[in-house]
Amino acid sequence: MEIRVLRYFLAVAREQNITVAANYLHITQPTLSRQIKELENELGFPLLVRKSHNVILTEEGMLFRNRAEEIVSMVDKTEDEFKAMKNDISGDIFIGTAESHIMKHIAKILKDLQNEFPNIHYHLVSGNEQDVTDLLDKGLLDFCILVQPADISKYDYLNLPDKDVWGVVMKKDDVLAQKQVITRSDLVNLPLICSRQSIQKMEYKKNNFIEWFEDDFDKLNIVSTFNLPYNASILVDANIGYAITIDKVIDISNDSSVCFRPLSPKLESKLNIVWKKYSVFSKPAEKLLQKLKLTFKED
Repeated sequence: MEIRVLRYFLAVAREQNITVAANYLHITQPTLSRQIKELENELGFPLLVRKSHNVILTEEGMLFRNRAEEIVSMVDKTEDEFKAMKNDISGDIFIGTAESHIMKHIAKILKDLQNEFPNIHYHLVSGNEQDVTDLLDKGLLDFCILVQPADISKYDYLNLPDKDVWGVVMKKDDVLAQKQVITRSDLVNLPLICSRQSIQKMEYKKNNFIEWFEDDFDKLNIVSTFNLPYNASILVDANIGYAITIDKVIDISNDSSVCFRPLSPKLESKLNIVWKKYSVFSKPAEKLLQKLKLTFKED
């Protein structure tokens, strides 16, 4: 199975048309059709359902597209790392991150590194713990910034100094917005919008979010879950519910229709930046790790 053929297949999957994909790849349509057919024969499964004017992926084709994207991304990343070795310090750094105000501190470090090595480029991928650690485990990311609760036991990590404060995002004209803080009893009978990560019961450690609610957690009316706070704020604006999320990640300016109120008793989450144990870093990633350790060194 050749990388070239994987790229051919991904072009067909993207365009959903073999002729259009062939034009994009600068090869003939019969050549592309033959390559895809040979790939299907090699795998032993049909990847495409061919129609008169387009093609669609079979179930096996959708699975293979995911795997092909991972393989091609890994190949591209590896080639870029080896190309960078020929230069002084240049190349790409891939960082997975939850939405958190800690990124302001990370951004300052990235800027310092960019001033020193202007040929380093950064790629940020947003998502919850599972989203970004899956990519980290596959070698598609160099680092991840995680908001607790998160399983960091299998990674090397640094503790970040700040903590995220939890609260409730609601409409500014809501009666509850008149309160300065929100308590457990305020939330029990409300339609709630919670992050999937926060309500996940974990075997490896206590979930401080669940523990905050004590015996009331199982009584909560969770009408929706999310992995990025921005999407939660849209649901709040549509009067679907009240979003429980961390501070400083949703627009609550004068022009916004929503506001944030902290929880009481106060609930905070620690943050970590993690990377795979025994990682062999590219030169740019190694330089970033050095700056991270210097900035966030343990007392």
